[in-house]
Amino acid sequence: MYYSVVVPTFSRPDEVKELLDSLVGQDYKEFEVIIADGSPDDTVKNVTVNYNRHLKLQHIHEKGMGISESRNLGVQHAKGDYVVFFDSDCVIPHGYFTTVNKHLSADPVDAYGGPDKADETFSHKQKAISYAMTSFYSTGGIRGRKNHLGRYHPRSFNMGIKRDVFNKVGGSSNLKVSEDIDLSMRLHQEGYSIALIEEAFVFHKRRSTFYKFFRQVFSFGCGRVDLRFRHRNALKFVHLLPALFVVYLLAGFILSFFSRTVLLIWLGSLLAYCILLFTDSYMQNRKIAVAFLSVYAVLIMLKGYGMGMIRTLFARYVAGSRKETEKPEITKGV
Repeated sequence: MYYSVVVPTFSRPDEVKELLDSLVGQDYKEFEVIIADGSPDDTVKNVTVNYNRHLKLQHIHEKGMGISESRNLGVQHAKGDYVVFFDSDCVIPHGYFTTVNKHLSADPVDAYGGPDKADETFSHKQKAISYAMTSFYSTGGIRGRKNHLGRYHPRSFNMGIKRDVFNKVGGSSNLKVSEDIDLSMRLHQEGYSIALIEEAFVFHKRRSTFYKFFRQVFSFGCGRVDLRFRHRNALKFVHLLPALFVVYLLAGFILSFFSRTVLLIWLGSLLAYCILLFTDSYMQNRKIAVAFLSVYAVLIMLKGYGMGMIRTLFARYVAGSRKETEKPEITKGV
């Protein structure tokens, strides 16, 4: 089977280099790589030219391209049976395509997804952010698991789809945030088969600073509400948990001024939750520094996602706004 790897990027040459290095080392070689680049300059192009001898590589450059436009343009140039989407901040284990090809040869499906993990070489901060986004105790664990709540929706950091199926459902939509979930939902609505290949994981570096991480998850919270206006089943109780957490923080803080009992219960519950996160992260990473940072990362994720959701719920349902969320510039690499 032949695969077309499509990677959208925006001014992230260092990330693209790491991704391409990992693709050069793949056991299974029947794939091409298409870098769909919306950068304002040639920084990414200057990286990709060094890999033309090692990979079947195309670099497509249109200044200012958004993420959905990049994916759609990349697929237009693809020749593979399956299109495989990676984010530019991913590193691909050398056996990834061997694993995927073995699974799809034995059990063909229209689309698949896989989980993301933190590599041992990642910094403490990157491991902490990865924990926040994948832990069951941060609600991130509903993704990339067979026993998740509801249907499984592949995400574009690690997602494959038959090329003809991608075109039949209209490709990536004009949503600026959560466009990959929108694609997964449309695949479900059209009755296409989707599988989780748990062994086909990627190492996902995500954001490099907590500020960028906050901005990113804030936009994710906004995007989940936008999805509700396109798909009635897009907003479930589990998605509201970060928003409820923000309300709990604010309500507990205010009520603590009026009741010592409330203060003790509020602080005690937060402390117990932080101890749970610290313990779970330490059991996974075996590093105290990562465990401490994991607690901080989870609190940032819950507050960022929850605040984004509350803001957009108010804007869309109370203020009557029809404007969908824009991806923050900081997530584009600016």
